[in-house]
Amino acid sequence: MARLDLDDLPPKIAALLADLPEGEEVLLVQHGAVAGRLIAAAPPPVAAPEPDAPPEQQMREVFENFRAAIEDEF
Repeated sequence: MARLDLDDLPPKIAALLADLPEGEEVLLVQHGAVAGRLIAAAPPPVAAPEPDAPPEQQMREVFENFRAAIEDEF
């Protein structure tokens, strides 16, 4: 899939593309002929944040990372 960064486009074009409602089409025209067609889609759903691990598990992970770092050093 090709990727188009809106930051690389002129502000008017970026605003037009960013404000398109879902399902709206944009025709790309070059020298009077249709060169392509873009169809706006809904943004991907935002994933629910993962619940925090219990404090005991967080401490265990910190100590394991610390021990691994010390073992790598020496």
